[in-house]
Amino acid sequence: MSLQWQWPWAALVAVLAAVAVIVLAVVFATRTKPDDAHDDAVFSLDDDLSTDEASRLMGQWRILSRIGVALLAVMIAVAIVLVARPLRVDQGQEQASGRDIVLCLDVSGSTLPYDREVIDTYLSLVGNFEGERIGLSIFNSTSRTVFPLTDDYELVTDQLTKASEVLEGVQSQDDIDQMTDSQYQSVADWLEGTQNKQNATSLIGDGVVSCAAMLPGFAYGEANETNAERQRAASIVLATDNVVSGEPTYTLEQALDLTSSADITVDGLYSGPSSSEGDEDTIAMREQIEAHGGVFLTQSNGSSVEELVREIQQRRDAQSDEASKAAMVDAPGWWVLALVVMVVLWLLAAWRLRR
Repeated sequence: MSLQWQWPWAALVAVLAAVAVIVLAVVFATRTKPDDAHDDAVFSLDDDLSTDEASRLMGQWRILSRIGVALLAVMIAVAIVLVARPLRVDQGQEQASGRDIVLCLDVSGSTLPYDREVIDTYLSLVGNFEGERIGLSIFNSTSRTVFPLTDDYELVTDQLTKASEVLEGVQSQDDIDQMTDSQYQSVADWLEGTQNKQNATSLIGDGVVSCAAMLPGFAYGEANETNAERQRAASIVLATDNVVSGEPTYTLEQALDLTSSADITVDGLYSGPSSSEGDEDTIAMREQIEAHGGVFLTQSNGSSVEELVREIQQRRDAQSDEASKAAMVDAPGWWVLALVVMVVLWLLAAWRLRR
């Protein structure tokens, strides 16, 4: 830990001022009074100090005077140091509370039954958030922003709760068969705006780009002064089975190239039947996400979607905790303590001299 100075010039000014005061004090103290021609009697201090007791007291006075002068000199030196504002380099930790998270959910027919688990998991995680901003976007052939990036956790909780209630009836085919007309309509209303292209579903790359556009400074992958060095970590949690039907504007790999250039991490969560985890589409998704620095998880090890989401969160929290951030902070502690001690000792010496 190196010690540096915020105002070194102030110390120089203080030194010059102190020297000037000392010089003036010496000059005035050494000025001799003119001889009084009318004084007939001459007194000698040696005569008054001829006794043993007077000599002892004079010796004590001289010692205490020298101690007081030395303490005063040290006090001036410490005060000059404090005037210069000592600083130190602080290696603090940049906590996970500076993250932006976008939930990017594929709502095509094959993945919709798994989306509710993702939503419910984040609904339980929101209670532990402090400073994170979260947004939700859903996509099929086109995308819709359910709610934008926000740290208004009351709004987030309301929106996630509503989404969970809407998707409650699509967990299985039996659930879908038992849905009422009003439930069908609620699901249709929630999915409104995600199927605006004919003969196309689950356009993954387009969905990822739309989700990235919710993050500040994305500019569709153009690295610039705004996003070159992000003040907040940005990540997308992509829940999909990577089964594309139709012609997307962006492939998944192209979308990941764009997010990577804007310093946005995309984590993948396989949302589909376990029997399809070994399919070519799933393997391609894993390779592409991991090649761009993301985490890709499946349910092949018996974990639930909730456990997978929590694992992604824990990994991202750990990475954020490891990101150190240096800063210059004031370091007056020991100097102030030294000054206080010197002042107390000087006051004791001055009190003893007065006696």
